[in-house]
Amino acid sequence: MDSGPSDKLVDEWFRQAEYDIDTARYMFDGGRYFYTVFMCHLSIEKALKGLFVARFKVQPPKLHVLLYFADKLQLELPPEMKEFVYELDGLSVPTRYPDDLRKLAATFDRNRTEEVLKASAKVLAWLKAQSPK
Repeated sequence: MDSGPSDKLVDEWFRQAEYDIDTARYMFDGGRYFYTVFMCHLSIEKALKGLFVARFKVQPPKLHVLLYFADKLQLELPPEMKEFVYELDGLSVPTRYPDDLRKLAATFDRNRTEEVLKASAKVLAWLKAQSPK
Protein backbone atom coordinates (compact mmCIF):
# COMPACT_ATOMS: atom_id res chain seq x y z
CA MET A 1 0.00 0.00 0.00
CA ASP A 2 1.55 3.35 -0.93
CA SER A 3 1.32 6.36 1.34
CA GLY A 4 -1.63 7.97 -0.51
CA PRO A 5 -4.18 5.17 -0.08
CA SER A 6 -2.90 4.35 3.41
CA ASP A 7 -3.42 7.99 4.45
CA LYS A 8 -6.99 7.82 3.19
CA LEU A 9 -7.51 4.54 4.98
CA VAL A 10 -6.09 5.94 8.23
CA ASP A 11 -8.45 8.92 7.91
CA GLU A 12 -11.37 6.57 7.30
CA TRP A 13 -10.60 4.44 10.37
CA PHE A 14 -10.51 7.56 12.54
CA ARG A 15 -13.64 9.01 10.91
CA GLN A 16 -15.47 5.78 11.75
CA ALA A 17 -14.05 5.78 15.28
CA GLU A 18 -15.53 9.27 15.81
CA TYR A 19 -18.84 8.18 14.31
CA ASP A 20 -18.95 5.19 16.64
CA ILE A 21 -18.24 7.24 19.78
CA ASP A 22 -21.03 9.61 18.69
CA THR A 23 -23.29 6.58 18.24
CA ALA A 24 -22.31 5.46 21.75
CA ARG A 25 -23.50 8.85 23.04
CA TYR A 26 -26.83 8.44 21.25
CA MET A 27 -27.23 4.94 22.67
CA PHE A 28 -26.44 6.29 26.14
CA ASP A 29 -28.98 9.11 25.80
CA GLY A 30 -31.54 6.51 24.75
CA GLY A 31 -30.83 4.25 27.72
CA ARG A 32 -29.31 1.49 25.59
CA TYR A 33 -26.42 1.04 27.95
CA PHE A 34 -24.79 -2.19 26.87
CA TYR A 35 -24.96 -1.02 23.26
CA THR A 36 -23.19 2.12 24.46
CA VAL A 37 -20.38 -0.07 25.78
CA PHE A 38 -20.31 -2.08 22.54
CA MET A 39 -19.97 1.10 20.48
CA CYS A 40 -17.24 2.41 22.80
CA HIS A 41 -15.25 -0.75 22.19
CA LEU A 42 -15.83 -0.47 18.44
CA SER A 43 -14.67 3.15 18.47
CA ILE A 44 -11.40 2.33 20.24
CA GLU A 45 -10.88 -0.71 18.02
CA LYS A 46 -11.20 1.39 14.87
CA ALA A 47 -8.83 4.06 16.16
CA LEU A 48 -6.27 1.37 16.96
CA LYS A 49 -6.72 -0.07 13.48
CA GLY A 50 -6.13 3.39 12.04
CA LEU A 51 -2.85 3.60 13.91
CA PHE A 52 -2.00 0.08 12.74
CA VAL A 53 -2.48 1.10 9.10
CA ALA A 54 -0.46 4.27 9.65
CA ARG A 55 2.42 2.34 11.16
CA PHE A 56 2.52 -0.86 9.10
CA LYS A 57 0.95 0.26 5.79
CA VAL A 58 -1.21 -2.87 5.64
CA GLN A 59 -4.81 -3.70 6.43
CA PRO A 60 -5.22 -4.63 10.09
CA PRO A 61 -6.18 -8.18 11.01
CA LYS A 62 -9.89 -8.80 11.50
CA LEU A 63 -9.60 -9.09 15.26
CA HIS A 64 -11.50 -7.32 18.02
CA VAL A 65 -8.87 -7.53 20.78
CA LEU A 66 -7.84 -4.02 21.75
CA LEU A 67 -4.76 -5.08 23.67
CA TYR A 68 -3.48 -7.04 20.67
CA PHE A 69 -3.34 -3.82 18.65
CA ALA A 70 -1.95 -1.76 21.52
CA ASP A 71 0.83 -4.33 21.98
CA LYS A 72 1.61 -4.59 18.26
CA LEU A 73 1.79 -0.81 18.08
CA GLN A 74 3.93 -0.70 21.23
CA LEU A 75 1.73 2.07 22.59
CA GLU A 76 2.77 3.63 25.87
CA LEU A 77 -0.75 4.09 27.17
CA PRO A 78 -0.92 5.94 30.48
CA PRO A 79 -1.51 3.34 33.23
CA GLU A 80 -5.15 4.28 33.90
CA MET A 81 -5.92 4.11 30.17
CA LYS A 82 -4.19 0.75 29.83
CA GLU A 83 -6.27 -0.59 32.72
CA PHE A 84 -9.42 0.78 31.13
CA VAL A 85 -8.60 -0.71 27.70
CA TYR A 86 -8.03 -4.07 29.41
CA GLU A 87 -11.43 -3.73 31.11
CA LEU A 88 -13.14 -2.66 27.87
CA ASP A 89 -11.65 -5.69 26.11
CA GLY A 90 -13.31 -7.92 28.69
CA LEU A 91 -16.66 -6.21 28.21
CA SER A 92 -16.63 -6.71 24.45
CA VAL A 93 -17.68 -10.34 24.12
CA PRO A 94 -20.74 -10.16 26.41
CA THR A 95 -22.00 -7.04 24.62
CA ARG A 96 -21.29 -8.53 21.20
CA TYR A 97 -22.87 -11.93 21.89
CA PRO A 98 -25.20 -11.68 24.90
CA ASP A 99 -26.32 -14.97 26.42
CA ASP A 100 -29.07 -13.36 28.47
CA LEU A 101 -30.28 -9.93 27.36
CA ARG A 102 -31.99 -9.05 30.66
CA LYS A 103 -28.98 -10.05 32.73
CA LEU A 104 -26.62 -8.06 30.50
CA ALA A 105 -28.90 -5.01 30.56
CA ALA A 106 -28.92 -5.15 34.37
CA THR A 107 -25.09 -5.24 34.42
CA PHE A 108 -24.77 -1.81 32.82
CA ASP A 109 -26.57 0.88 34.76
CA ARG A 110 -26.44 4.54 33.84
CA ASN A 111 -23.52 5.42 36.15
CA ARG A 112 -21.27 2.54 35.11
CA THR A 113 -22.02 3.11 31.45
CA GLU A 114 -21.34 6.84 31.73
CA GLU A 115 -17.91 6.05 33.21
CA VAL A 116 -17.16 3.72 30.28
CA LEU A 117 -18.29 6.36 27.79
CA LYS A 118 -16.18 9.13 29.35
CA ALA A 119 -13.10 6.92 29.61
CA SER A 120 -13.56 5.77 26.01
CA ALA A 121 -13.72 9.35 24.78
CA LYS A 122 -10.45 10.10 26.62
CA VAL A 123 -8.73 7.06 25.13
CA LEU A 124 -9.99 7.97 21.66
CA ALA A 125 -8.61 11.50 22.01
CA TRP A 126 -5.27 10.09 23.18
CA LEU A 127 -5.13 7.66 20.25
CA LYS A 128 -5.93 10.43 17.78
CA ALA A 129 -3.04 12.43 19.22
CA GLN A 130 -0.74 9.47 18.44
CA SER A 131 -1.66 9.56 14.76
CA PRO A 132 1.12 10.85 12.50
CA LYS A 133 -1.33 13.20 10.79
